[in-house]
Amino acid sequence: MKKLISSVTLLALSLTPFVAAQATPEDDLKALRAYFKKNMPNPDLSDYKNGIYAFNKDARAQWEEIEEFPPYEIDLDKGKELWEKKFKNGKSFADCFGSDLSKIRPKYPYHDEAKDTIVTLEGDINKCLTDNGEKPYKWKKGNIAALSAYIAKAAEGTKITTMPKTEKAIAWYNKGKNFFYAKRGQLNLSCADCHVYSASKWIRGDNLGPAVGHTTHFPVFRSKWGALGTLHRRYGGCNKNIRAKPFKAQSDEYKALEYFEAVMSNGLEINGPGARK
Repeated sequence: MKKLISSVTLLALSLTPFVAAQATPEDDLKALRAYFKKNMPNPDLSDYKNGIYAFNKDARAQWEEIEEFPPYEIDLDKGKELWEKKFKNGKSFADCFGSDLSKIRPKYPYHDEAKDTIVTLEGDINKCLTDNGEKPYKWKKGNIAALSAYIAKAAEGTKITTMPKTEKAIAWYNKGKNFFYAKRGQLNLSCADCHVYSASKWIRGDNLGPAVGHTTHFPVFRSKWGALGTLHRRYGGCNKNIRAKPFKAQSDEYKALEYFEAVMSNGLEINGPGARK
């Protein structure tokens, strides 16, 4: 661990421009991708949507076999059932999101200028339910992950376009950026320590995924979970791994982080749901 932290510290010194106060989101995106192009095993940028499977050929071969009969297939069926189910008032999710499923996932997350907050897909799923007199789903798994997966699958191949333009949106972006690069927990690690400075390297028998492409394939079915889970469930698990107290799913901290990571994945194709270890 000391050797890993020492290596991370040295690498961090070379990435000072990433956290420059005056850098724009476009500057950050350009700098991060330039860093990966220089330091990673050089997969094509479009392949970053596949996370660690862009780097590890053996793991990729196993993953591609798994995806032939995906473990989340039953969740897609459940998501379809939930999408088509009528609420007690006779309406359905289509009344909230529109009937064209392929256009839903690409818009999230986005900044609501009037309310000055970040809106996530899962957030709007539960808002649709409560607006129609229904009980909201639990945030991390179960129905919300199944419906999110069904919506994501319909948008497979479309590209992420998230990019803040207004002052308020950029403030939220910077909040997520600061969270990403800030040290926390008993291990004193940041998101960037693993997913920028040490991306593609080995840790406890697994490769660390790159920050670019982090949001493209969620929700994911993790073998560790034995179930499908949301992005914010994964954030909580990451915080626990470094012995930091996790924030609640859909907290401002995690919404800002999701927004930042979506910007860093701008231009990549959506390929969720996915299967991961």
